[in-house]
Amino acid sequence: MTYEVQTLTFLNAWENTWTEDGNKPMVFDTYETAAAELAGFIDDMQHAVKNRFMADFNPEDYRIKKL
Repeated sequence: MTYEVQTLTFLNAWENTWTEDGNKPMVFDTYETAAAELAGFIDDMQHAVKNRFMADFNPEDYRIKKL
């Protein structure tokens, strides 16, 4: 099984917006790998908000989906 990180988009649809090379959607072999990647991303976004590099961020706009 594979997994992907999905983002809640502006149109209230869940989509895999993460890509490996700008074209190919990123998928993960295990849930743990996807979760670790998402956790690192969320940490980076929280750091950016804390240091005022961006206005706000909602971690609930991301989820891991089994394919």
